[in-house]
Amino acid sequence: MKTFLLICLTVIAGIMFLANVGPMIMLAISITIAYYGVKKFILAETTGAKVWWAIVILIGVSISLSNIPAMIGVVALVVLYYTYKKWKQEKETKNYTPNDLSWDEL
Repeated sequence: MKTFLLICLTVIAGIMFLANVGPMIMLAISITIAYYGVKKFILAETTGAKVWWAIVILIGVSISLSNIPAMIGVVALVVLYYTYKKWKQEKETKNYTPNDLSWDEL
């Protein structure tokens, strides 16, 4: 039963991940824009440059906040990771048989 539930969870999380790949790419681009803007804002010396980079930061943050489906995709990716770890752990426990040797045979 556990194996069946893990397979169902993996299939559902995989579908959710694949459905949200596009928004996740846009989220990565917007986070990169915001990060670059923060780096340039810190290095800017004039007020005009600081205002320009603040606008770039706001654009990057607003694009990233509008990508809520990307967050669902990230959660689906985390669920896939943990189900894979649980699957491997369950598979390893099935292979382990502590009663291979009995005390009478020794």
